[in-house]
Amino acid sequence: MHRRARVLNCARWLLLSKRAPKMPTTLTDQAAKERFVAEQAVSFAPSRLAVECAVCGSDYGGTSWTTMDEAARVAGMLGVGPGELLLEIGAGSGWPGLYLAGQTGCDLVLSDIPYLGLASALARGVADGLGGRLSATVADGGALPFLDGVFDAVSHSDVLCCLPGKFETLRDTRRVVRAGGRTVFSVISIPPGLAGADDERASHAAPPFAESDAPYPEMIESAGWEITEHIDMTGQYLDSARVTVTAEEENGEALRELHGEEDYAARLERRKMLVGVLEDGLARREIFVAVAG
Repeated sequence: MHRRARVLNCARWLLLSKRAPKMPTTLTDQAAKERFVAEQAVSFAPSRLAVECAVCGSDYGGTSWTTMDEAARVAGMLGVGPGELLLEIGAGSGWPGLYLAGQTGCDLVLSDIPYLGLASALARGVADGLGGRLSATVADGGALPFLDGVFDAVSHSDVLCCLPGKFETLRDTRRVVRAGGRTVFSVISIPPGLAGADDERASHAAPPFAESDAPYPEMIESAGWEITEHIDMTGQYLDSARVTVTAEEENGEALRELHGEEDYAARLERRKMLVGVLEDGLARREIFVAVAG
């Protein structure tokens, strides 16, 4: 059986079984995981889709900061096409992985831990005409259930900043990508050395694991990748954060009903704090492109 068919069939079985393979349970913090699942549970509410459309130009129920323009750019940087196989880590409800597959013509395997998002992604993929080229698996990015070198490329959007096991994910994605294959991913980070009020503000506004023990270029290269491009996306991140505040205020009545008054107020406060944090240079967002050595 062709290696791509083996991967897609394996992924389908894993999803249908609704069981992840044995893997470490300490790679993600339980509280952060529960918060993400709660976000996915309401991501298709009309008010949330209205905010997503205003900020990203998409309507996939996505939770990353990837805009439509950025996704089109990533599709070109991945270097995949028809007959090749892309893995998306932390795929959520399928944004931007489904778009990337649609633009490039490649086959796609979506990987994430919450089953809810993957089920939505598969339904959207079928509706978009990708059913024959699409599969999904419940798996942790740091413990992937695939053989070495079976993928041509791997992508993830603002995922490592939500994981404590950053290096493990970089290393295992390198393992499952063939020599010469690519990874393209975005990540949010907090500069090292922040203290006091600056550290508190940045930690509150940024994703739950935005801090890292080592600089990303160092981790990427130690995991077996060779960086070919490094793009600062902080300016666009700031623009998106500002648009988010406006969109959440404009949809305030519906969002209050969806989240409750207290949660809505806390979310909006955090969004406004993020704008200030980015204006003060206390967080950044970057895209890395790397080749498997």
